[in-house]
Amino acid sequence: MALPIKLRHVPARAAAGAFILNSGLGKRHLPEEAAAGLQSMAVYAFPQFAHMSPKDFGKLVSTAEMALGAALLVPVVPTWLAALGLAGFSGSLLRMYTKVPGLTQSDGIRPTAEGTAVAKDVFLAGIAGSLLVDELTSRRA
Repeated sequence: MALPIKLRHVPARAAAGAFILNSGLGKRHLPEEAAAGLQSMAVYAFPQFAHMSPKDFGKLVSTAEMALGAALLVPVVPTWLAALGLAGFSGSLLRMYTKVPGLTQSDGIRPTAEGTAVAKDVFLAGIAGSLLVDELTSRRA
């Protein structure tokens, strides 16, 4: 039985998956103050998160990151599906990057010193895009 991934996808999936899974594992027991800090940033881009408790928000973020990281790492998850999840995740992070005051310079694109840690998530969007383009173009052939 063939796996639903191509060998050329393994490096990108492994790099992104390990990074995201580790991030989610690190947030499993996030102190409430830290969860509240993450939540306050997320609310700029997604106001509906304001109605959650910081504890529930921290659990949501941790669980979502662990699930996405695992989906990228497990070879039985088709690449197109894992890449769509990564695209949504990275798009959410980049939306937050552009909405939180002080993360970008006056042009709204280039990061400030404080924004560099979030701006690096553009690489995750690039990985998702590459995987999706490869999946779409290789299916036509």
